[in-house]
Amino acid sequence: MLINLLPDFLEVLQSTDAVAAYHRYFEAHRATLEAYWHNYVIDPSGQHFEDVVADTVRASRDDLHAMLARTDIVALARNAEEQCRQLFEVDSHIDVVLMVGVGAANAGELVVNGRGVAFVCLEHFTGVNNPSTHALGLDPELLPMWLAHEIAHCVRYTSPQSRSELRHLVGAAGGYYSYWETGRDATLRELLVNEGLAVQAARRFSPGHAPWEYFGYQRKQYARIRELEAVLSRAVTDDLDRTGLGLRLRYLSGGMSDEARTVQRYVLPERAGYFLGARMVEDAIAEKGLAWALRAGAHELLDVPDSAARTA
Repeated sequence: MLINLLPDFLEVLQSTDAVAAYHRYFEAHRATLEAYWHNYVIDPSGQHFEDVVADTVRASRDDLHAMLARTDIVALARNAEEQCRQLFEVDSHIDVVLMVGVGAANAGELVVNGRGVAFVCLEHFTGVNNPSTHALGLDPELLPMWLAHEIAHCVRYTSPQSRSELRHLVGAAGGYYSYWETGRDATLRELLVNEGLAVQAARRFSPGHAPWEYFGYQRKQYARIRELEAVLSRAVTDDLDRTGLGLRLRYLSGGMSDEARTVQRYVLPERAGYFLGARMVEDAIAEKGLAWALRAGAHELLDVPDSAARTA
């Protein structure tokens, strides 16, 4: 189901007391917004939260208004939702949420009360870098590709046919996805294939983009990771069965120090795990199909090439 929070947010900006209006907006959509803040920003309480809210409602939104005037964002999202439903053979409840965030993730996935949530933060898709909103300046035409990435995650977390570690962890948490808790409890193998599957899903949903765009890399970063592929593949081997939030941050997060990203004397490029994960799952997708792969256990995915070789 498509949920459009944009009109409510624009009303916040028009209020005479925008900070108080944001708090009312937050309460009206607490289930989704609280999960967004917890997973991608900070805990939504205390002075830091208040400071971020104040900055958010005072930021310049000329770029957002200009983008909305020329782009039918709702139509883009509806079309993406329907195409993903068919391509991924969606068999669980997944909401697609259009919202304006606070400059954190440009898009993301949640599970709230057992329902998958794929959201996009529109401040990042205006085509203009905006320092006051921390916007990335992404072309709005990239929005469906990013939605596909997040919907693929939701399938893996919520499909009744999913055999993934992450679905088990979400279920054990009462139908709630936490980036931080799953980062602590899921094996690195699962975390890598999870992101790799979403990258490959976006690629199949929306072919023809520059290859680095599917990973959220810059062109030079993509070239560097490709050069280091053999080194990275060897370096990650000893960590695949391990768990720990530090591993998720090392391989899949930006903003980590060189020391935190050093493995076997090599400094891993930021978020190199997206590339590694995509390479790890591509044979399984080619052999078994995307819908099967999104629901497969991590070991099933990596066993497919061996099984195909034995059959041949």
